[in-house]
Formats: sequence, structure tokens, C-alpha cells
Amino acid sequence: IVQVKWHYDRNRKSSSHSEGTKPLSDRKINVVGDTHGQFYDVCKIFELSGEPSINNIYVFNGDFVDRGSFGLQVILLLITYKILLPKNFFMLRGNHESRAMNLRYGFYHEIMLKYDIEVMELFWKLFDRLPLGAIIESKVMVVHGGLFETKMVTVDAIQSINRICEPPSSGIMHDILWADPQSSQGRAFNHDRGGGLLFGPDVTKEFLNLNDLDIIIRSHQVRDEGFSVEHGGRLITVFSAPNYCDTMGNKGAIVQFKAPSKKPEFLQFSVSPHPNVPPMAHMRTFQKLRAKL
Repeated sequence: IVQVKWHYDRNRKSSSHSEGTKPLSDRKINVVGDTHGQFYDVCKIFELSGEPSINNIYVFNGDFVDRGSFGLQVILLLITYKILLPKNFFMLRGNHESRAMNLRYGFYHEIMLKYDIEVMELFWKLFDRLPLGAIIESKVMVVHGGLFETKMVTVDAIQSINRICEPPSSGIMHDILWADPQSSQGRAFNHDRGGGLLFGPDVTKEFLNLNDLDIIIRSHQVRDEGFSVEHGGRLITVFSAPNYCDTMGNKGAIVQFKAPSKKPEFLQFSVSPHPNVPPMAHMRTFQKLRAKL
């Protein structure tokens, strides 16, 4: 944890808010959506699409932990790959890489049962340093949530955010972690989440044209097939936790870019067998132990 935190501190001035992948040539780039502590499904991704390597690049698009009961295994595996392949393995921040969400949805309780508050604080310091986005081939932007209530936001404006903090309740950083797409034009209040932004095809088009980009890839929402293509083909949602929370029955998927076509392709997969530990089991155990004290 300390080594990866040091990596982001060292590169803070040069790549503070987004990470860029090298030209494809003969490489493959895999974009992975929410995994939410589903460790055995993360292993399935590597089984299907190959272990991370110089020529097999991965971008994990946030929400590594919470909900599922194997968040520690997931985040430690991702950290290990980041240490081994710092220029070919990328971890972006999701809305669950935060103190408020971890305290509510189980990762805090998992760490407190297995380790202690000092380790949890280390994770939170690491989460604060994760980039908010990545740009692939100068044309594809990857963010966890979506676009912005503010109009005319540029990539440079995203770069100027002071992100070393708990995510705020409004503004560009909040929107990039929390916003969801809608089919209708314009912007609207997100009643399903009780807050935040819904953005339409016109908002996507405006942002992409302003920043000379072609596609946005985001995650943050379950999709029955593991992915969806919206907004005239310019917005992709990818979700990589199949049968989310052992109840949703959805497939998982990842997005792949391969030379020479450089067009997005989709790899779908079903849930993997895993130990009989229900989602958020550590939270319930923690609460029972606290009740006995």
C-alpha cells in the first residue's frame, strides 16, 4: 500500500488526475468496470483475457471494494500488479474508494476484522491518490461515473482539481465519480440515487467534441449483459461484477481494444464459483462483536 501511494505521490505533478496508456501497436488494452470485492470473478477476468503484462494492459475503473466480502484480496492483487507493472496497469478511483462508502458498505469492517485502523487509514490515503480518469490512444476517456453539471469542462480543468481528499458532495470531482447517463437530452436530478446528476446524449457530445475525444467509457451501474452502448455509440458502460451481490443475475464484461482496429470489443463472462460467504458478511460479524462488548 505504501509503495503504490509513493508512486502516486512521486508522479503527482506530472499525472495528477489522469493516466495515459501508450499507443496500441501490438498491445491489448482491457478496461474493467466495478468488481466490488468479487475476487474470484477478478481471477476469471485474468483467466479469460490474460495476465497483465507489458503487452496486455489493464485499466481498472474503480469500485474495487465494498459489497462483496473479498475486497481485501481484490485490492491487494491490484496493488501487486501496479507495483510489478506501474506503466501497464492502471487503477482509477470510483465512488467507493472513499471513507464514507467504506464505513457504510463493508470494506471498513472487513479490514477492522482482519487488521486494524492503521491499515484502513493507509488504504484511505491510497484511495485519495488514485487518478480520476484515463485517456486511451488520445481518443477514449475512462472515468468511473460520468460527466458534469458544469458546462464546457475540459480535460485540463479535471487535471486542475485538488483530488487528495474525501470526495466532495458537489462539483467536478463529485460528478466524475457519481453521475449517470440518461436517454433524454440535457441534465437532470438523479432521483434514483437521491442526489447527483443525470446527463443526456447532448452533454456527452458536447464534452467529447470540446476535448477532441471519440468515446467515454464509464462504470458505476449494473448492466444485465455486463455492458451497454448508449448516446449514439459514444458512451459505454461496463460492469465487471457478475451476479452482483449474489442476487442480480447479471453477466460481467470488460471492454477490449486491440490493434489494428482499435475499436471497442466486449468480453462477457458469468459468475465464478466462490466460498459461501455472503456479501457484506464482515459488516454483520463486526456489528455482532460490537454488540457483545
